[in-house]
Amino acid sequence: MKSQEASSSVSPCSYHVFLSFRGEDTRKTFTDHLYIALGQAGFHTFRDDDGLEKGEDIKSELLKAIRELRISIIVFSKNYASSSWCLEELVMTSNVGLLDT
Repeated sequence: MKSQEASSSVSPCSYHVFLSFRGEDTRKTFTDHLYIALGQAGFHTFRDDDGLEKGEDIKSELLKAIRELRISIIVFSKNYASSSWCLEELVMTSNVGLLDT
């Protein structure tokens, strides 16, 4: 799908893609490359370091972003499961359809 088609065929939402990753493991490597590639393809992508303003309630903003997403991409890494925050994101993204019920 071309980037223009991707942008125009999606119903209005804040984000097309939600990236869940262990920042210490992949933020400056794989996840950065993936984020850039998604942006170049026309996908508005949420990642924690640029999707939140300082001082905002992080959990509520993450939940809002997850509810409005079209797809989530989980970047599993060596230490992903050692982060309770990553595991919480994983649970939230797997329950997207259930969050509004």
